[in-house]
Amino acid sequence: METTKNLRALYLAKILYEQTDEAHPLSTNQLIAALQEEFGISAHRVTIYEDMEQLRSFGLDIYTVKSTQNRYYLASRLFDLPELKLLIDAVESSKFITAKKSEELVEKIGRLGSRHSADALRRTLYAEGRIKPENEKIYYIVDAIHEAINNRKQIAFPYFQYNGRRQQKLKNSGAEYVCSPWMLVWNGDYYYLLSHTEKHGVTPFRIDRIAAAPRILEEDVVPRPEDFDITRVNTMFGMFIGEPQRVTLVCDNSVMDHIVDRFGDDVETIPVDGRTFRVTVPVTASKPFFGWVFGFDGKVKITAPAKVKREYEKMLQRAVENN
Repeated sequence: METTKNLRALYLAKILYEQTDEAHPLSTNQLIAALQEEFGISAHRVTIYEDMEQLRSFGLDIYTVKSTQNRYYLASRLFDLPELKLLIDAVESSKFITAKKSEELVEKIGRLGSRHSADALRRTLYAEGRIKPENEKIYYIVDAIHEAINNRKQIAFPYFQYNGRRQQKLKNSGAEYVCSPWMLVWNGDYYYLLSHTEKHGVTPFRIDRIAAAPRILEEDVVPRPEDFDITRVNTMFGMFIGEPQRVTLVCDNSVMDHIVDRFGDDVETIPVDGRTFRVTVPVTASKPFFGWVFGFDGKVKITAPAKVKREYEKMLQRAVENN
């Protein structure tokens, strides 16, 4: 009898969690019926009241709608419905998460709300041009990297790139890369391992290009320098590593949204005339950065430093010559 009493409170909590919300409270009789039909447990009005008080004492936020027959619902959860929608949108739009895993995660996220919220959470998000990866090993890869970072151990793994026939070919002549994993970074819609290698120093690796779960080695990591500034990642385009430079851009007013999106709300901009503004930002001057500038069709111009401007002009000239 005591076991049944304890289980009754637990199953009652399960019913409240899965079947109730503010718009869908359950009456005492409905709760009694659910306990009997779903779990074969008998209850009556007094025991329901006692169990509710016990669950409240445990910490569940159960709200009572007073009426001739009280109705109950779980008033607060770890995630609100808008937060669950946001998580689902992030999963569905991510280029890092495979289509199969996206479906699994969306289903699990949906269980964090009541069953009545399922329809609201069954959202088909269309992310234009969103290409999902096929590397289902990603989750084991990330898990191994986290373990290595936590234990401060080096890792080794094969790394691939696509050739002209869209075939995966291992880099480094098929040999594993050995690195000291420092952190995982989300940049430019991709997931990267930021690490240190003996040959190249600070080195980024695309997570979805790692061909197999890394081997965790016995060697300790080369520690991250104390003065290493993680905000440097924000200066990188395509995670090209290099020393950031202060680059001055003169931009058409119409691209202000893009400048704020890329460099943050606190970026300092100075009006030049009624049509343009000037901004100086720290960036790693690289081909992806030059490609970003070119994409604005002349509405973003590099004005300083002169060396970066010349490098951009040379890249444009090579593009014209090779066209």
